[in-house]
Amino acid sequence: MEKIIAVTNQKGGVGKTTTSLSLINALHLRGYKVLGVDLDPQGSLGFSAGLDIENSETVYEVLKGTAAIEDVIVSTDLGDILPSNILLSTAELEFNTPGREYLLRNELSKVEADYDYIIIDTPPALNVLTINAYVASGALIIPMAPEILSLLGISQIRDTINTVRKYYNPDLRVLGILLNKFNGRLTLNREVLELSSEIARKLDTKVLSSKIRSSVVVAEAPAHGESVLSYAPRSNPSLDFQALLDELLAEG
Repeated sequence: MEKIIAVTNQKGGVGKTTTSLSLINALHLRGYKVLGVDLDPQGSLGFSAGLDIENSETVYEVLKGTAAIEDVIVSTDLGDILPSNILLSTAELEFNTPGREYLLRNELSKVEADYDYIIIDTPPALNVLTINAYVASGALIIPMAPEILSLLGISQIRDTINTVRKYYNPDLRVLGILLNKFNGRLTLNREVLELSSEIARKLDTKVLSSKIRSSVVVAEAPAHGESVLSYAPRSNPSLDFQALLDELLAEG
C-alpha cells in the first residue's frame, strides 16, 4: 500500500469522506502514524473528526504559504488531520502561478517522514485541488455508490489521471474502485458491480473485493465528531472498512 493515497471521485455523495476518515482511523487504531488531509472546501473531513474548522488555520493558509503545515495539523483521537474550510474554494483562481500543481506535494514533503501513511480527501470536482492530490499521491482509491449516475464521468477521471501521469507523476496508480452503500441482494447493486468491473478495466485496475455495506451509522457518526469505526465499531460498515484495510495492506 502506497504511503500517500488520495480518495477521489468528481461525483458527490459516493462516500469519499467516510472512506477517508475510516481508513485514517483504522490505521491509527493499528498503531500507524497517519495524517488525513482535507482538500475539500466543504471541510467535511475535519468536521467529521470533531474539529472547529471555521475558527482555525487550514490547508488554505498552508498552500498560500502564510502558515506552517506543522502548526496547522491537529492531533485527534482518530488520527492527525490537516483541516479545510470554505476559504479553499478560491484555490482555482488564487493559486495561478507556475508550479501550482506541486503546492501540496511540496508541503507534505516537510512532514512526510513523520507519518507511516497520508490519506487525502479530495473535492467532488476535477480541479487544481484534485490535480494537487494526484501529483502528491502514490495511488488513488475511487469510491462509488451503487447507482448508475455514480458511474458517469469516469472517462474524465481517466483523462485526468493520464494527464497527471504524463506531466507530473508517472508512477501514479489506481488501487481500485470501492463500492460504498452496497447491498448484494438488490438487482441494481449487482448490475452496477458488473459495470464497475468494466470501468475498472478501462482504468487498468479492479473492483476491490471489500465492499462497504449500508447502515444508518454512516450518517450518524459525523454528527458526533467520530468515524464509523469509533462510533459503531461492531457495525457492518466498520467491519467492512477493517476488511478493506486488510486488503490494501496485503497487497503491499
